[in-house]
Amino acid sequence: MDATKVIIDTVDRFRQRRTAPLVLELDLTEGLTEGPPADPLGAILSMRKTSLTDVLSGLKRARKDDRVKALIVKIGTQPMGLAMVQDLREAVTRFRASGKLTVAFAETFGEFGAGTVPYYLGSAFERVYLQPSGDVGLTGVAMEQRFLRGALGKLGVEYQMGQRHEYKTAANTFTQDHMTDAHRESMGRITESVTEQVVAGVADGRGLDPAKVRELIDRGPFIGAESVEAGLVDRLAYRDEVYDEVKQAVGDDALLLYVSRYAKGPIAKKLPRPGEQTVALVHGHGAIRLGRSGRSPLGGGSAMGSDTVCAALRAARRDEHVKAVVFRVDSPGGSYVASDAIWREVVLTRKAGKPIVVSMGDMAASGGYMVSMAADTIVAQPGTLTGSIGVFGGKAVISGLLEKIGVSSETVGEGANAGMFSSTNAFSEAQWARVNAWLDRVYDDFVNKVAEGRGLSRERAHELARGRVWTGADAHAGGLVDELGGLEDALILARRQAGLAADAPVRVYPKLSPLERLRPAESSEDRTAAMARLRLEAWGPLAQLAAELGLPSYGPLMLPGGWTVR
Repeated sequence: MDATKVIIDTVDRFRQRRTAPLVLELDLTEGLTEGPPADPLGAILSMRKTSLTDVLSGLKRARKDDRVKALIVKIGTQPMGLAMVQDLREAVTRFRASGKLTVAFAETFGEFGAGTVPYYLGSAFERVYLQPSGDVGLTGVAMEQRFLRGALGKLGVEYQMGQRHEYKTAANTFTQDHMTDAHRESMGRITESVTEQVVAGVADGRGLDPAKVRELIDRGPFIGAESVEAGLVDRLAYRDEVYDEVKQAVGDDALLLYVSRYAKGPIAKKLPRPGEQTVALVHGHGAIRLGRSGRSPLGGGSAMGSDTVCAALRAARRDEHVKAVVFRVDSPGGSYVASDAIWREVVLTRKAGKPIVVSMGDMAASGGYMVSMAADTIVAQPGTLTGSIGVFGGKAVISGLLEKIGVSSETVGEGANAGMFSSTNAFSEAQWARVNAWLDRVYDDFVNKVAEGRGLSRERAHELARGRVWTGADAHAGGLVDELGGLEDALILARRQAGLAADAPVRVYPKLSPLERLRPAESSEDRTAAMARLRLEAWGPLAQLAAELGLPSYGPLMLPGGWTVR
């Protein structure tokens, strides 16, 4: 008798899970990853972290699923890039337009701190709840730049840097003690553009006049009760109260399910059948370097290796079932030579007759723009940081520092320029001429390829270049970007350009079986050549700081400084 009851109860629970209404959840406390990691360490570190790709595909499917009644998103304090937030806002807006309830809950939008971007995300939801003890840090947009020239001078360190051109301001960190006019102009326009986007988004989401939103920004931050009074938040409530209200709205029998689990369910997505035509999705994330993509176990961050990305693009190009490619780029740039190698593979993919669409993430600047510019179509979010078409190069001269601490140095070599790149001696006049010739060559090549890829005159490309960083909105106005939108929009374009069905499957490329991952590549044409790896860096957790100080430079095509909009 008891066994029969257990069986009946189990069957009832299974039936309920198959038929009961669903409330999807998304917890952004730890942020999101851009996509599935290619390297083994990244895969381990992100095992319990949700990817943007899964969220977008899950919400897209849920729009047409009658079982899904609502979406609850917990917005945390983990910084998220502006373009990623705009991808999420678009997905939420489309989900909301399908007639389903959308709810944002935050314990705080900035605890006695800035919270403009998290609140900007929250404003896209139908209902916004805030814990009674929380605040709304809607304070506007600010970008800060530090200058090291004074400190380095006291240490006896001198930087010899060249740049092309006035807006390529990475060298200013070391050679100036204040913003140049061009530097201030560029950063000022970025903050202005981002503010315009935030104001428009909040005004639209909350049904407020844009002028009122600008006034509120100048009055922020807001204590919880003040945010309700201002119309920024619907109600102050704890988590249990929020969930109770949602269940009352959709039914007490509703089941909770994370969006990522929903996206990976047994019938979640249309899987490619053998021989079916697909769209390949290739990810390129991190600073661009020669060699393989990977991540340092010492905390150096991820890198986009030219060997890895080139192999992935080659494999997709030669796969007869792949009819279009979407190349997702999220990178501040890096090595000129590595960027050029990836650019070539994009060109070859386009020449092979397979449409290639670039989807820009938070950042696709300098080398990140170089790998993108030859695509059939470039899609960026309004808040993407892109452009920075320029180059800088030079070295730190530490002879003064060594002298101060009692270290002497001598060099023995053959060749007039054998010690040219030594940090103990300044460039001679002849050596500096070689540096400038190299800078001119790189810049001219970069701008010429921009003109060719974007269908611009050399003069217009130079006008848009000069090292200047643009938001996606301004880059679109200038012709550096073709369309404004996110990853979902890029996939729609790729399917359309290839003449595929609107629901044609997408395959992260290359998709390797466990056996393929274990066996060594037979040649550079083998799909397994696109595997990433672990990499060691001497600077470990200090790799980012070392790169900003110019110590182990990733390369000359790098977006200057650390760019985060919060």
